[in-house]
Amino acid sequence: MPQPSICVFCGARSGEKPIYRQAAEELGQALVQNNWRLVYGAGDIGLMGAVARATQAEGGATLGVIPTHLMQDEVAKTDLTQFIVTETMHERKKVMFMNCDAIVVLPGGAGSLDEFFEVLTWRQLGLHQKPIYLLDIDGYWSPLQALLAHIVKQGFADQSLLDLFHTVSSVAPLVTKLRHDLNV
Repeated sequence: MPQPSICVFCGARSGEKPIYRQAAEELGQALVQNNWRLVYGAGDIGLMGAVARATQAEGGATLGVIPTHLMQDEVAKTDLTQFIVTETMHERKKVMFMNCDAIVVLPGGAGSLDEFFEVLTWRQLGLHQKPIYLLDIDGYWSPLQALLAHIVKQGFADQSLLDLFHTVSSVAPLVTKLRHDLNV
């Protein structure tokens, strides 16, 4: 069986709370401990850089995907196991998605929300069955969960929408769920 790959969507910033960076580093370490490859946005700043450096420090495999226009802004991390440069953001997301077995969303901004909603919508439409996880560090994603519940309550989505992703509060339960969902 090929090495499972985990796509991590997260911020190009570190956020206000040190616990966000700590979770990114713990996730990078956990990926290596479970022989999972990191697939991410190839930046060397913010939570992106933290998860990648932690993965590399433990000797883990990494695949980074970055569009040409973000090479400078996100400080492209070119010392990865695999490094792919795309023309567009859409192509970046597609390459990341096509090269993973599961998706984890750490705290992040508009880009992380865009990535989450795209893979969630694809799953809602039946285009994939890959597990999606919100890593809800210190309640970061609580407002998003409330919004999604509101969308369902107001009749713009079926209750089943809320079953298309899992929310976990820390890396340890995330690893347990990944092991189960990936059958490893």
